Amino acid sequence: MKDVGQRSAEMAALKHAAPYVRLFKGKTFVLKAGGEALGTEGAIRSLLEQVDILYQVGIRVVLVHGGGGESSDLLRALGGEPRFVEGRRITDEKALEVAAMVLNGTVNTRVLAAGRAVGLPTVGLSGIDAGLVQARRRPPVVMGGGERVDYGFVGDVVSVAPGVVQTLLDAGMVPVVSPLSAADDGTVLNINADTVAAALAAGLKAEKLILLTGAPGILERPGDGSTLVSYTDLAGLEQLREQGCLIEGMLPKASAIEAAIRGGVRRVHIISHSLRDGLLAEVFTNEGVGTLVVEDLNALTPAEQFAGSKPEAVGART
Repeated sequence: MKDVGQRSAEMAALKHAAPYVRLFKGKTFVLKAGGEALGTEGAIRSLLEQVDILYQVGIRVVLVHGGGGESSDLLRALGGEPRFVEGRRITDEKALEVAAMVLNGTVNTRVLAAGRAVGLPTVGLSGIDAGLVQARRRPPVVMGGGERVDYGFVGDVVSVAPGVVQTLLDAGMVPVVSPLSAADDGTVLNINADTVAAALAAGLKAEKLILLTGAPGILERPGDGSTLVSYTDLAGLEQLREQGCLIEGMLPKASAIEAAIRGGVRRVHIISHSLRDGLLAEVFTNEGVGTLVVEDLNALTPAEQFAGSKPEAVGART
C-alpha cells in the first residue's frame, strides 16, 4: 500500500500537469527518435509508454524514427563502411539497401510491436507512402576545403503532402514514419530523420517538434553536460554554430530546428532519450529537462524564462 507521502506526491504531480493537459489537448506533436533511442526493446517500450500517456490525454502524436546505428552495424556486417560528412550519412547503393531493410523493416516493425504491447494504435508508413515526402536527389557539393562530396542516394525535401498522416490522426491512430522517401522518378532516397520530422511538423502545423538525442540537449561545450542550454532562439542558435558548439550530428539537428520554426512550429525541444520519463518531464513541467528553441526569446513566457538560469539567448542550466 502507498504511504501518505507517496500519494500526496502523485496528486501534486497530477495537479501540476493539468494545465498542460488542457493547453495541449487536441494539438499535434511530432516526435523524432533516433536509432539510439530505439536500440533495445526496453528503450522502445519506455518511449512508447510515454507516448501512450500523451495519447491518452488527447495529444495527437506523430513518431518519426531513424535507425542510423543499426544501419551502420549491418552495413559493416555486409562488408561496407559508413561514411559521414558534417553529420550527414553518405548513401551508396549498398547503404541504401541496408537503410531500406533497417528503417522500413526492422526498426519500424519493432516500434509497431511495442505499440501493440502498450495498447497504442500505431500505424507504420514511410515518406514514400501516398507521396508523403516529395524529395530530390542531393547534387554533389564542394566543401569549404575544396573537397567535392557526392552524397549518393541522399535526398533533400522538396515538399510534404501530410494528408495521409492527417487522416490517420483524425482516425485516432499514431503514425510511425520511416524517413525513406522517393524522387518523382521513383528513385528511393535516404533523408535525415530530423529533416523529415521538421518538414512534417511544419506541414501538419504541429504545436511542438521534439527531438530525442544522445545528448542532454544543446551544449555550449560539446560533451560537457553542465553547459546545457536551457532555452535559446534562432539568433542564439546561429551564435552557437559560429562558436563551434554544434558539431557532428547536432549540425543537421540545428538545420532541422530552423526549418521547423521558420515553417511555423512554435516550440522545438531537444532532450536526451536516456533520461527516465524525460519526454513527459519536458512536456508537463515548466522547467523541462532539455533545450527549448523558439523563434525569438520574446515568445517565451516569464515562467519559461524563469525556469532557465539566465535570461539571455544562450544560457546554461544549473
